[in-house]
Amino acid sequence: MGLENVRAALRSLATTAALGAGAAAAAGGVAFGYGLWERNRFALREETVAVLPPGMPDLRVLHLSDIHMVPGQETKRQWLRSLADLRPGLVVNTGDNLSHPDAVPALLEALEPLMRFPGVYVPGSNCYFAPQPKNPFRYLLGSSGRSASTSPDLELPWRRMHAGFGAAGWLNLANRSLSVPRGPLRLDFSGVDDPHLLLDSYAGWPRGSSTAAEAPHVRIALAHAPYQRVLDTFTSGGADIIFAGHTHGGQVCVPGYGAVVTNCDLPTWRARGLSTWELDGRSVPLNVSAGIGTSRFAPVRIACPPEAVLVTLTSRG
Repeated sequence: MGLENVRAALRSLATTAALGAGAAAAAGGVAFGYGLWERNRFALREETVAVLPPGMPDLRVLHLSDIHMVPGQETKRQWLRSLADLRPGLVVNTGDNLSHPDAVPALLEALEPLMRFPGVYVPGSNCYFAPQPKNPFRYLLGSSGRSASTSPDLELPWRRMHAGFGAAGWLNLANRSLSVPRGPLRLDFSGVDDPHLLLDSYAGWPRGSSTAAEAPHVRIALAHAPYQRVLDTFTSGGADIIFAGHTHGGQVCVPGYGAVVTNCDLPTWRARGLSTWELDGRSVPLNVSAGIGTSRFAPVRIACPPEAVLVTLTSRG
């Protein structure tokens, strides 16, 4: 091959590579644009689970998770406020409420109509510490473990958020158990602080009186991150239903396949939705929310729209 032929071949290869890179960049731009759009495609998922004692009236539970509030998110704010029209009997919040140090006022304003209803909550890592810019491809490698920096410089105003929740009567279940009467039914709660930061410590269930076990009751467990060790502990401890978030449903999913990662050791097929957790012959309904927001440094969702979940608890009989 002559020198001119070699040069022509190299020019052809360079042109082909440039066209390929341009096509990839264009496709990436389209995907990013779609992801920006889908992050505001808020939806309500509805489930029904028969876990209440026989004869008990239905209990409508609104499950919120991973709001990741940032100031100025007007579409999210309006949608959250509209959820009060559902008039739930209980609001369950499984953490990661913030994504910006100035977001607490916006969060409390968005949740204000919902805080008129009874509520319980547990924190997530992005209640305590702000997210940081990261290479998004690291997420595809699996769980990041203690991914949120615990540097005091990145600490979020979580005490102010907790004070706002508490002023409205919402109950903090971080490594706590408590019991709340609801007519003839007793709601027993057990929650853990964020397992993703290794802050979880199981508190068991409220003991109540000597005849408490005879009274109609339901055991409701809460965790932000659904690590298997936590789910096993709740299941062996006698939970009737478990609520969790953290996974974002995978956030960037493969259409027709689903989540690629869960950012914990939960199997990917459980990244979003209602499933059954089994241990030693015992089965417990597990509701994992795909969440409402995203980190402000990864503001896209693909094939995984944001959601709140309305779970109607019904009688077993």
